[in-house]
Amino acid sequence: MRTPTSTYRLQITSDLTLDRAAGIVDYLHDLGADWVYLSPILRAVDGSDHGYDVASPAEVDPVRGGPAGLRALADAAHAQGMGVLVDIVPNHQGVAVPEQNPWWWSLLEHGPDSPYADAFDVEWEAGGGKVLIPVLGDGDGELDQLRVEDGTLRYYENTYPLAEGTWAEGDDPKDVHARQHYELVDWRRGDAELNYRRFFTVATLAGVRVEDPEVFEESHAEIKRWIDEGLVDGLRIDHPDGLRDPREYLEQLREFTGGAYVVVEKILEPGERLPGDWATEGTTGYDALGVIDRLLTDPAGEYALTSLDARLRGGEPVHWDEMIHGTKRAMADGALQAEVRRLARAVPADAGLDPDEAVDALAEILANFPVYRSYLPEGAEHLRAALDAARGHRPDLAGPISTLGELLGVDARDGAELGELACRFQQTSGMVMAKGVEDTAFYRFPRLTSLTEVGGDPSHFAVTPEEAHAELARRAAEEPLAMTTLSTHDTKRSEAVRARITVLAEAGEQWAGVVGTVRRLAEEAGVRVGDGPLLNLVLQAVVGAWPISQERTVDYALKAAREAGNSTAWVDGDPDFEDRLVRFIELVLHDPEMRAVVEGFAQHVTEAGWSNGLAAKLVQLTMPGVPDVYQGSELWAESLVDPDNRRPVDFEERAAKLARLDTPVGGTADGIPAVGPDAAAKLLVTSRALRLRRDHPELFGGYTPLSASGPLAGHVFAFDRGGAVTVATRLPLGLAARGGFTDETLALPEGDFEDVLTHRPLTGTVALSVLLSDYPVALLRRKDS
Repeated sequence: MRTPTSTYRLQITSDLTLDRAAGIVDYLHDLGADWVYLSPILRAVDGSDHGYDVASPAEVDPVRGGPAGLRALADAAHAQGMGVLVDIVPNHQGVAVPEQNPWWWSLLEHGPDSPYADAFDVEWEAGGGKVLIPVLGDGDGELDQLRVEDGTLRYYENTYPLAEGTWAEGDDPKDVHARQHYELVDWRRGDAELNYRRFFTVATLAGVRVEDPEVFEESHAEIKRWIDEGLVDGLRIDHPDGLRDPREYLEQLREFTGGAYVVVEKILEPGERLPGDWATEGTTGYDALGVIDRLLTDPAGEYALTSLDARLRGGEPVHWDEMIHGTKRAMADGALQAEVRRLARAVPADAGLDPDEAVDALAEILANFPVYRSYLPEGAEHLRAALDAARGHRPDLAGPISTLGELLGVDARDGAELGELACRFQQTSGMVMAKGVEDTAFYRFPRLTSLTEVGGDPSHFAVTPEEAHAELARRAAEEPLAMTTLSTHDTKRSEAVRARITVLAEAGEQWAGVVGTVRRLAEEAGVRVGDGPLLNLVLQAVVGAWPISQERTVDYALKAAREAGNSTAWVDGDPDFEDRLVRFIELVLHDPEMRAVVEGFAQHVTEAGWSNGLAAKLVQLTMPGVPDVYQGSELWAESLVDPDNRRPVDFEERAAKLARLDTPVGGTADGIPAVGPDAAAKLLVTSRALRLRRDHPELFGGYTPLSASGPLAGHVFAFDRGGAVTVATRLPLGLAARGGFTDETLALPEGDFEDVLTHRPLTGTVALSVLLSDYPVALLRRKDS
């Protein structure tokens, strides 16, 4: 199996096509990246800027460059000795525009007789023999907008097929509609009545049954061609938790691809481990991201930030576990009610459960499930924990919950045949977790928003250096080829934004003063938003991404407010609240007094944020695993949640900066760039670390923690990978307040070393005041390598 030493993620779009990406390969090679890592490239719904709404698995998307573009990129990468990794989407397909998806169009036209009837998870009986499609607007007269044109049924710009023999010229469109294998229904009915599996709450992403061998073969035939023709060397699997049996899927994929390098997008809760028998090299790195961010978070700041959060809520502290129980239960009762009702329909009739009682009990179990899902019999302890917690929350449902526990497979043994309910439940629990926690609670818990990141638990505030060393050593032993990351297309804030927000843990009381002052000044100006936690979240985003435009801030704030769902919402929101929120942002950015408060604090934490950014990057690039660099993040790239993090990247600027670094002029006295807003220092750290990993893999075979000595030794995190030594500064604001390093030292491993960033020779015990005099990080290479 060919494996990467690092990857560089590109978002392939109609602008950054595969052909154009081929022209970037030389820059990526110069940067030091080993493989090119591509977002989904199968044909997506027209206008998709992400590619996860695959409309046809049979071809490379023409608007993204088509097969010729993939060939050009693969040839360019392989000519440089680089591999190609592609993101694939086995769980769902895009059905927003039915005529663009031949599988879905066939299903709607032919119903259960379609050759693709088994490709989608449709419960025909639950829809009265039809697929329910929630697209109609509000009002009783929406069916009057139907029309029959060119042998199809039209509803505004939407087009649907007509089954043979169900229509004639002049027929009433409503009568024609009634004869089809689908029914267009009010969009509000979808969350409660939808009768096909979807991706989370997105009705336009229909779940695919890849557990069916024929569906697997056809949906992966084009992917197999890539592997067989040597175009693609590895795969990233999107959302395997949505699949009926991820373990079986990965086994099929290994056989199908001949054992290609595969990583999975899997979110692990603290202490949870990826199933050890999965045919994968590991996760895409959200777990690594969480450890790095918490290593750089000052635990001493937890009290001040928690106190601020409580004051903004009227004095009542929030308990994370209680909050997410509430948000998950609300999701199970609301936006994901159709999925819960689908589970209830799978309860055997002889179980003796009233249908409504089953829905209630299932929703309670889902609200208490502690991880994304189980893979029974593995993970049965999580199901037991959920059942116990559910009985504690709802003792009135103790009997039904226990009955359901047996049906859900809590006592399943290896080799046991799981029932339909157990299989469906495992596909559903992750939906509730994702929507209830990441897409709701994360926006309601702004204590320190650098910790409300995909795959993270914000109640887990910080890790000690000792805990981080233990985790990195475990990864070296158990998951040496798993991916690591700091930014992705899914992260809610880029690594640079989080690095600056992390500094708030070192300045909690000052931050509380900023929030209080800005809130008071806004109210004096006549703008009382009223949602204190949301204002804290928005202000952290502003400081983290400073300087930031009003347009980007408003877009982020409105999305955050609607996701939180406390003061407004995506559906039936509060326009008056949103107007006040926009006015508040205008004041923050343009009122001289308010702007001065925010800008002054941003400037106060900027240098410490740069220090955190370089520390996080170097640790991620040199720790055990395969580091990924998200497009553009070799510079600061201060971006917020999607679509902000998918803005175009200026690769010409980056290539020019890299060329200047490779032929240095100016900068400091040593000829290296100073740490500053131009991010040349980050580009230097990124390129030198990537090149060292690629060109000298023999230096990265182990993991040994290194300990500094002296009063401020806790401000350093260091390790030896077997000839490559990483040294990174922690808690930089506190370090500066104490005068910086003076008497602290670090004993290097035996041998002569050189700092690849500054070219400074080093041997034996070195003074940190010297080693870290130019940068807050150092990367040392043993000279005899």
